[in-house]
Amino acid sequence: MSLVQTELVAVLVVFNGDTPRVLTLEDGRSLPNGPLRTDDRSLQASLRAAVERQTGVAVGHLEQLYTFADHPPADGEPRRVAISYLALTRVGAERRAEHANPFDDAGSPAAWRDWYDYFPWEDQACPHAAPAIGVLLQRLDDWITWQSPERWEELRQRRDQVFGLNGESWNDELVLQRYELLYEAGLVPEAQMADIGGDACVTGLAMRHDHRRILATAMARLRAKIRYRPVIYELMPDQFTLFALQQAVERVAGRHVHKQNFRRQVAHQGLIEETGEESREAGGRPARLYRFRRSVVMERAVAGSKLPIVRAR
Repeated sequence: MSLVQTELVAVLVVFNGDTPRVLTLEDGRSLPNGPLRTDDRSLQASLRAAVERQTGVAVGHLEQLYTFADHPPADGEPRRVAISYLALTRVGAERRAEHANPFDDAGSPAAWRDWYDYFPWEDQACPHAAPAIGVLLQRLDDWITWQSPERWEELRQRRDQVFGLNGESWNDELVLQRYELLYEAGLVPEAQMADIGGDACVTGLAMRHDHRRILATAMARLRAKIRYRPVIYELMPDQFTLFALQQAVERVAGRHVHKQNFRRQVAHQGLIEETGEESREAGGRPARLYRFRRSVVMERAVAGSKLPIVRAR
């Protein structure tokens, strides 16, 4: 008889003014999760309770991502299925869940981790990442040459398409496709190859089961949504400068944006307004502060996407 074990997994993302971070357990090896029980009437309610119990963070709106089936287990082990969700949180006043025990079973506290720790090649805007990306691509090329010559053209086309090489454009939404190609090549720890010849700064930190695939899917979803919905504002404080907003978009997308084009797009969308106040934190010229328009705030609240406010640790 085939056994299936189903777990609910949450990707909670916060932007702390420097980089997107995800809430993790087990010293960064796991995303918050909980089992699907036979008496659960709501998947989201069950996951919310598990996350709040494990991390101490009160979860608001959850958006379903995808359902993953882990790789075939060893004989006698159940097949693992993961139903994943995405939630965005904001740095600010911490909102803690009641009766929370923010430690995992091993006694490790929940912690916010830079999502580029898991996908260093996705940070195309960081010049310090270039050497590691170069090493990874060289290993990928070596792996391709070890395959049957009949596959060379197909694999090189895939490499070029997902990594934006040889005339192809880098598409920041192809996070999962890049990870899957590296997995197939045995260049990430989850592939369980005997020797991948790398370290975390090149191959990224490993996660258990399908959790890094789930994180890749969440990254791709968020990168796609910032293009056509005001979702990036849900990661911002109540008041912010246009420069801070641009930085947030760039850090989520992992690439630079054109300053003037970005500001024209923001103005055209009509989602924000000046507060009449200025920021002097940078020590230079004062910068105007902006906030959501009230109509946008109300619309988001009615739509059920008003999110909790937490403090990144």
